[in-house]
Amino acid sequence: MDTTQTLSQRALSIARQRGIARAQDFRAAGIPPAYLTRLCQRGKLQRLARGLYQLADPEHMEAGHSLAEAARLAPHGVVSLLSALQHHELTTQLPHAVWVTFHHKARAPATFPFKVEVVRASGEAFTAGRTDVAIEGVKVPIYDAAKTIVDCFKYRSRVGLDVAIEALRDGIRRRKATRADIMRYARICRVQNVMRPYLEILG
Repeated sequence: MDTTQTLSQRALSIARQRGIARAQDFRAAGIPPAYLTRLCQRGKLQRLARGLYQLADPEHMEAGHSLAEAARLAPHGVVSLLSALQHHELTTQLPHAVWVTFHHKARAPATFPFKVEVVRASGEAFTAGRTDVAIEGVKVPIYDAAKTIVDCFKYRSRVGLDVAIEALRDGIRRRKATRADIMRYARICRVQNVMRPYLEILG
């Protein structure tokens, strides 16, 4: 087997294993950039953004593809609000962008290959409720259902109060979040007084 074949197969294997691979992943495996260019020209790889690649086969794409891509581009961010709601199946809306929360001191990437809504938080309001899910082989940081519901109330001016109320109702009725967890996060995010009347209405 010739060297070109070996390097090409190795590059495709890396892309398959990682879901979305960085240029540095290929460099660490001894694969020159020229091979990535050739694989893109042959329709085997797809260049998503500068230094970011995935297999070109659409069968490898999942519904949360943009979330995986965002996690690769901004590993210190956390998928949140409408994007997290969609992942937890707590909204009927299709987000027009990927919502990502960053620590208030962190630098968000200047450009993304898709629209991103950036949210800022700090302290426990940033760290509480963070979990990881695997999408296309990528570890994607995302808030759990209860924290996402609370965040919707905290940022209701951006996502809409109707969206927050729908998420709260469905989250409790479908047992994706407990009242105890919701109130715990509400206290952390300082929206317990805002949310209490809606919780009481739900009985």
